[in-house]
Amino acid sequence: MRSTLLTLHLVLALLAGVVIISLGVTGSIMAFEPEIDHWQHRAIMDAAASGAPHSLSDISGAVTKVFPGETIGAFTLGDAPARAVGVATRRGTVYVNPYTLHITGVRPPGADWLGTVHQMHLRLTKSWGKPVVAWTGVIVVFLLLSGLYLWWPIKRGSVTMGRSPFRTWFDWHNAVGIFSLVFLLMLSLTGVFIGFDQTAIPLAYRVTGSAPARPIPSRVVAVPGAHQISPDRALEIARAALPGATPFLVPVVSATEAYSVRARFPEDLTPGGRSRIVINSYTGEVMGIENSRIAPGGRRVETMNRAIHTGDIFGLPSKIVMSLASLMAPVQLITGVMLWSRRTRGSRR
Repeated sequence: MRSTLLTLHLVLALLAGVVIISLGVTGSIMAFEPEIDHWQHRAIMDAAASGAPHSLSDISGAVTKVFPGETIGAFTLGDAPARAVGVATRRGTVYVNPYTLHITGVRPPGADWLGTVHQMHLRLTKSWGKPVVAWTGVIVVFLLLSGLYLWWPIKRGSVTMGRSPFRTWFDWHNAVGIFSLVFLLMLSLTGVFIGFDQTAIPLAYRVTGSAPARPIPSRVVAVPGAHQISPDRALEIARAALPGATPFLVPVVSATEAYSVRARFPEDLTPGGRSRIVINSYTGEVMGIENSRIAPGGRRVETMNRAIHTGDIFGLPSKIVMSLASLMAPVQLITGVMLWSRRTRGSRR
C-alpha cells in the first residue's frame, strides 16, 4: 500500500504541477490584492483629509465640470478619511478628493495585472479553467494527506546540511510539508468549496438547517413627473437603516431601478462588503436589507469559507500566514520533483 500510495503521490503531483505552481503564486499575491492595488495607485487614491467632505452631488458636479457630458454610474467611498472617492464613468474610475473636489486621477477601464492574476487563480483566465482549478484542489488535498501518511514513519521535521543532495532535498520536502500542512489543508479545502460552489453552497444550507434569504426586488415602478431621491439621500437612508455598518458603494440609478447601497461592518474585512440596503428611488422606503450579521447559516458558512481562503478572517496576520502557506505549495512541488529526478537517476547518496 505504501508503495502504491507513493506512486500515486508522485504521478498526481507531476500531472497537476503546473496548475499547482500557478495557484500557489497567484494565491500568495491575491492575499494582499487590496493592499497592492492601493500601493500601486496611491497617488490618485489618497486624499489628505481637511475639514468636512463634500456631498456626492458636489463630487458629481466636479467630474462633469472637467468631463462635460460624462455619464456617472456609481460612487465608491474610501475605507479611510484620507481616501479619494471613486466615480465610475465610461472613461474609467475618476478619483476625486472629497475635501477639495480636485480630481486626483483616472483609472481607465479594463483589467490590470492584478485582475489577470485574480482570473488566473480562479479559472486560469479561461471559462473551462474553473473545473481544472477545482479538481486540482482535490488533488492537492490528496497529496497533503498521502504525504502525511508517507511522512509518519519517518517523522523528520528538520534539515541536516552537508549530506547528499538527495537527503537534503528529502529533508526540505519533509520539513516544509509538515510545518505548512495545516495551512495548506485549509487553503485547499476552502478552495475546493469555492470551486464546487454549486454543490457546496446548497450543502451548507442543508447542514445548517437554513434557507437562502428571499431575493430583494431591485426594480421600481417609474412615477411620471416624480423626482427620484439623490444619491446623497440614499446614502443617508442607508446609514440609518443599518447602524454600525459603513456604506461604501452608492449607484446612480435609472428611472426603474432601486438604490442598492453596499455596506460593511467593522469585522467584514473583504473589499466587496457583505451587507446591502435596497431603497425605493422615489419614496426613499427601505425595500430590504442584507445584513451579514444575521445572514442565514448557509450564507455565513460561505462567507467564512471565503474569508479563511483569502486570509481576510483575522486581517493582516492571517493574510501573511495564508500568503506564505500558498507559496509553500510550489516549494513542495519543486522539492518533490528534485527528489523524483534524483531517485530516477539512482542518486540517493
